[in-house]
Amino acid sequence: MKNKKFSQIDASVPTIRRLPSYLNVIRRALNNNLKVISGTVIASELELEPIQVRKDLAVTGIVGKPRVGYDVKELKNAIESFLNWDKQHKAIVVGTGNLGTALIGYPGFKQNGMNIVCAFDSSVDKIGKQILGVEVYGLKDLKDKLKNEKIDIAILTVPSEVAQQVTELLIETGVKSIWNFTNEKLKVPEDVLVLREDLSSSYAVLSVCQ
Repeated sequence: MKNKKFSQIDASVPTIRRLPSYLNVIRRALNNNLKVISGTVIASELELEPIQVRKDLAVTGIVGKPRVGYDVKELKNAIESFLNWDKQHKAIVVGTGNLGTALIGYPGFKQNGMNIVCAFDSSVDKIGKQILGVEVYGLKDLKDKLKNEKIDIAILTVPSEVAQQVTELLIETGVKSIWNFTNEKLKVPEDVLVLREDLSSSYAVLSVCQ
């Protein structure tokens, strides 16, 4: 997942991956009207070491008070700001099979600032219809549809055999961040960030460890 854009961020990938878990704990604390929360409490909830939690939270720029902890509201805002979840991000889904449809319906995206504005598919049975309020367009119309639209994230759930071809089409439209749910290792320019979610690898671990 290395590229120029990511290398400018002063945080490791594991730290960034842990921050949403911290945010979930902090949001619950806020809902329970707690004013302060300690790194030890967060660590206990997530079965982590307190020193790790404090190091991770430090990348957001917030500083806790000794023997008191963090102001819950300030900490929530600091994490959301660091993750850019306090801003709106336009996204598209390319491939509206079972997985694509499920991702369109996932409420956590909108809660964290990601708005899926439209979807694309090659199936004539889906083109022109809506999935949970999201319009589905033909894949052949992708370039025309996006030429005047700045898309922050493309979620790719097409069959693996066409993933590279679709990726090249996305890059031509100016997309710089691709969330890859296919099995294909995509070849992209240095300035394009690809995050691959390998569901089969996760399933392999679960099945072997039974």
